[in-house]
Amino acid sequence: MRILLVEDNLGDARLLREMLSEAHTHPTELSHVTSMLEAEYYLESKPFDLILLDIGLPDAQGAPAILRARKAAPNVPLVVLTGYDDTALASIALQHGAQDYLIKGEIETRGLIRALRYAVERKSMQSAVFAEKERAQATLNCIGDAVACTDNAGNITFLNEAAEKMTGWSLLEATGRSMAETFVILDATTRRLVSLEVATPGEERSASSMPPNCILIRRDGFEVPIEDSVSAIFDQDGNAEGAVIVFRDVSAARAMSGQMLRLAKHDFLTGLPNRMTLYDRIDQAISLAPRHQKRVAVLFLDLDGFKHINDSLGHSTGDKLLQSIAKRLVDCVRSSDTVSRQGGDEFVVLLSEVEIPDNTDITARRMLHAVAEPHTINQHQLHITASIGTSVYPDDGLDAETLIKNADTAMYQAKENGRNSSQFFKSAMNVRAVQRQGIEESLRVALKREEFSVHYQPKVNLVTQEITGAEALLRWTNPVRGSVSPVEFIPVAEDSGLIVPIGNWVLRQACIQAKQWKDVGLPIRNIAVNISAIEFRNEAFLDGVLAILEETNLDPTCLELELTESALIKHAEAAGSILKTLRHLGVQVAVDDFGTGYSSLSYLRKFAIDSLKIDQSFIHQIGASTEETTIVTAVIGMARGLNLKVVAEGVETRQQAAFLLDSQCDEAQGYYFSRPVAPQEFAKLLRENPMDRRVH
Repeated sequence: MRILLVEDNLGDARLLREMLSEAHTHPTELSHVTSMLEAEYYLESKPFDLILLDIGLPDAQGAPAILRARKAAPNVPLVVLTGYDDTALASIALQHGAQDYLIKGEIETRGLIRALRYAVERKSMQSAVFAEKERAQATLNCIGDAVACTDNAGNITFLNEAAEKMTGWSLLEATGRSMAETFVILDATTRRLVSLEVATPGEERSASSMPPNCILIRRDGFEVPIEDSVSAIFDQDGNAEGAVIVFRDVSAARAMSGQMLRLAKHDFLTGLPNRMTLYDRIDQAISLAPRHQKRVAVLFLDLDGFKHINDSLGHSTGDKLLQSIAKRLVDCVRSSDTVSRQGGDEFVVLLSEVEIPDNTDITARRMLHAVAEPHTINQHQLHITASIGTSVYPDDGLDAETLIKNADTAMYQAKENGRNSSQFFKSAMNVRAVQRQGIEESLRVALKREEFSVHYQPKVNLVTQEITGAEALLRWTNPVRGSVSPVEFIPVAEDSGLIVPIGNWVLRQACIQAKQWKDVGLPIRNIAVNISAIEFRNEAFLDGVLAILEETNLDPTCLELELTESALIKHAEAAGSILKTLRHLGVQVAVDDFGTGYSSLSYLRKFAIDSLKIDQSFIHQIGASTEETTIVTAVIGMARGLNLKVVAEGVETRQQAAFLLDSQCDEAQGYYFSRPVAPQEFAKLLRENPMDRRVH
């Protein structure tokens, strides 16, 4: 996407550039100018897909700035930047052709990307509507008008082919008959006959027209909306000889007018009310709520995993899935409620009259169930879930914008809670949202400032006590926050897409470190690196691994990638192909956190994997829970039967280590042997190898 940023504040421009460059959605090419004069030059010299315009420029402010931008590039979508929370100014911007507006200081990456995407979508829809209108107009201009002529007595003397078709009378049958018999015209509103008035001698010789909204009753009784004009025919002496009537079928024009009115208020893909209509209906519901002593609820629904379906099966399938979901959502609500599509895979539902919040929760659960039912699209059985956030008037907001924003915030909380769930808005969520945004912004800076480090935890052979390898673990020390727990920042990195560049950095650092240890003769067999599902799904993942191995010159057999069960099984076909390529190179693959996901050894055996890592939650229960202990024993036995190496995670006590050794578990790691340590300390452990930790 080619974006022109018109912003005189260099700090704001730098922040926007960073957000766009690290969003990891679509590649962007950002051109930055600081004045409207420069912008006009750029818009004249090269094409752009979108304009981000500050309406407080030194040489253009407010509406004049918007008008100049629209004049310079009338067909390019425009998003306005303003430093003031001024709804009147925003309204003026929209009236003058802006697609959306963003308030400085309140812009966050997700909102920015969404605003840009929606702006392009809305402009595309407007262009499509305009093109449709132009085609309809051209078609109407090319249709042959019906022409009829009468004599001075008002009897038919001529009909062309178009007139014959429209009236149902042939020229032979109609000739000599009166206009009143062959041309029955009614006012569509009153159903009264409309007479055709013809100018008389001495009057200005211009055509007269019948009243608007008239219909022609065809010979077979069919009604045709028409427009016509009537002119008298005079001889050379000015005497009336008859009249000529020119009329046309305007069914298409009136239908197009109605369709254009509908498109202006509805989503072009699903036919649901669009954002503009939704806001109007929310405002109406809010105005009526006090009078009826009712509440108003807004539900923000986002699909879980829609992007994967769209990318793997194509946009046509994705569009049909959205249409199927739209229909199911409508079936879940009353006729007085509104289901709206906001764009992409986001829907907003207005429940206009709510007596108690529990009713809203019932509706939300009904929607979750409806969405989760299989969708048959193009011979595919598609399964998808949704996350829903709910806000209620007046508790959570007094206007449409606040209610939708808070419902959106609650929806993200529902996603964090495990998806396929609903969540009511709570004021504390705004605090968490601000904190989360702060972490995301700090992560972006951390990559540039090299605030990350990698620590290494040894994996130990339970029989020989030798260190067989290491797991690379990311650590972050922020200048202000200090040491930040991975539990706190990893989910934010995954949600924002930052996990991809961060994961690449960790993989590169681990490979560099392993190569250095190998070069100085330290006994390190392999280095293990965790790969998130988001990294694994990235289309550049495999190429990235190969490039880092080549760059660091590390023997591929020294690298082990740890993947969760869900990352493999949810994308089984693609995963199988990638794992085969890695196995061919010699890269080892381990299934991390085994037991917390699908836990199907029979399914996992289809993949080219080398080892299983039993999740620490099971290891911690050894000796305390018979059931958990049995599970550990069973997993070890089945894995060994499939010739898979077994590694126990989170070993913290001698009792646990002894049990694992007796159960023929191959390797273990955990605090009992060593915490994750810095590279220098890990090198010391390698020199002192084996570990001096008694198991029996």
